Amino acid sequence: MALSVLLAALAACSNALGTVLQRRAALTVPASQKLRVGLILDLLRTPVWLAGILGVTLSAVLQALALATGSLAVVQPVFILELPLALVIGGAVFHVHRTRKSWISVACIAVGLAVFLFALAPTGGRERVPGIWWMPTLLIVGGLGVALVLAGARRPLGRPRAACLAAAAALGNALTAALMKSAMGALTEQGVTAFLRSWQTYSFAIVGGVSLVVLGAAMQAGPLIASQPALTLTDAVAGVLLGVTVYAEQPRTGIWLVAALGGFGLLTYGVFALSRTRCLADCLQVDEEVSGPVERAVP
Repeated sequence: MALSVLLAALAACSNALGTVLQRRAALTVPASQKLRVGLILDLLRTPVWLAGILGVTLSAVLQALALATGSLAVVQPVFILELPLALVIGGAVFHVHRTRKSWISVACIAVGLAVFLFALAPTGGRERVPGIWWMPTLLIVGGLGVALVLAGARRPLGRPRAACLAAAAALGNALTAALMKSAMGALTEQGVTAFLRSWQTYSFAIVGGVSLVVLGAAMQAGPLIASQPALTLTDAVAGVLLGVTVYAEQPRTGIWLVAALGGFGLLTYGVFALSRTRCLADCLQVDEEVSGPVERAVP
């Protein structure tokens, strides 16, 4: 478990770095209200943007390795660390003052996540999921995702719309991880040929791409306090549930379950508190009109 947690943490750090660098690069090219080919060409000539792409790509590789060596119920919640890591990295890149409240929130997330994972400590599980399990999984998770997208689309711009779309993107991320773990199982057991022949390989690429589009819509739909907790917490919960149900991973129960719920409650508080801070919006370079009323950082 230690190796998979380390790889997942490195993946979260790499993705946070890549995202911040891409946002930094976007500020160096001429702004435009319309999509244009010239924008892509400008970004391709920007070393910082290329470094950001490299960071995101490395994150995907590290996530695949983490899933190949550990359980889904452990790996997916670790990506909660991407939020406080974005605060740390973005603050350094954009010279943003981090408030005491933001650091307390980061501590709550870190401690809560550590308690949650230590208490659950899932064991067992299977590397390959029987085909009969995938159909209901895709129907249930996909159906919930579509329902959330439709519910969000019917609402005007604001918190409910952002929360619905972010939760849908999070379900897509968790399903992507589940499919990726299966594809990595084929790679480690049978080699590259089996990996390329596996339908899960192409499915996780498609689901992951759709999730990115939905996430972009969520970030534009409403304030950060609505979209970020829905994205972060739904991804973690869905990852654990998919690990237990689809991959037959067995978490500890009894008093350990009470401790896990306590840890999850602490990290939930940290996520909501951090999402309300103005400094996080500044570190992520979120438009103030989109991010809504949040705490002002005091120099």
